[in-house]
Amino acid sequence: MVVLSKPAPLHDHYASIKTCKPRISVFKGIPSINLRDPKAKTLIIQACQEFGFFKLLNHGVPMETIARLEAEALSFFNLPRSVKDKAGPPNPFGYGTKGIGPNGDVGWIEYLLINTDQNPEISRSAVKDYVMEVKAVAYEVAELMAEGLGIERRDVWSKMLREEESDWCLRLNHYPISQDLQALSGRKMIGFGEHTDPQIISLLKSNNTSGLQICLKDGTWVSVPPDH
Repeated sequence: MVVLSKPAPLHDHYASIKTCKPRISVFKGIPSINLRDPKAKTLIIQACQEFGFFKLLNHGVPMETIARLEAEALSFFNLPRSVKDKAGPPNPFGYGTKGIGPNGDVGWIEYLLINTDQNPEISRSAVKDYVMEVKAVAYEVAELMAEGLGIERRDVWSKMLREEESDWCLRLNHYPISQDLQALSGRKMIGFGEHTDPQIISLLKSNNTSGLQICLKDGTWVSVPPDH
């Protein structure tokens, strides 16, 4: 989940990362898949093969559950730095910050990595409700993937995700403007560098914050517009 303190078109000047190749063909956007569509399992497999990424519609996570967690996250990130530091450093859970290096990625990130069992920073009930709903979506998507690939055991991956030892985590990202970098460049710069998520599956909640990009098969980076 990405949390922006003040909605603003901060990423307009950063349509690409330095390592991007120029895009010649037209990118029509990542697939939007209705989870209730009878063809969802086939469409998910096609999206995974082509992009490894897709937008999920009708996922069933209540908006009030999302809004509650977003509000509590924003309240935390708006606290003074001295107060937030008491929740860190992350080991592995807790509050952390990471300056971004010069390899095409500029800016600053602060984040809260949450363990749902021990969570003094954000309301435990808000986290529990959100994680429960999102896990249900992950299980369903994993089972549709198995079906789409013709695997006999529909729960081959969802069972793995349901295991008590499964390494679930919830990470809240916040991208404050770095005044130091802005002073050096004369521009507003925020962001997080190119990376690959190590998890079996990542569910990313988008709000009205722009800037998300994915890398296509040909090595070019393309923007994924925000969708509240």
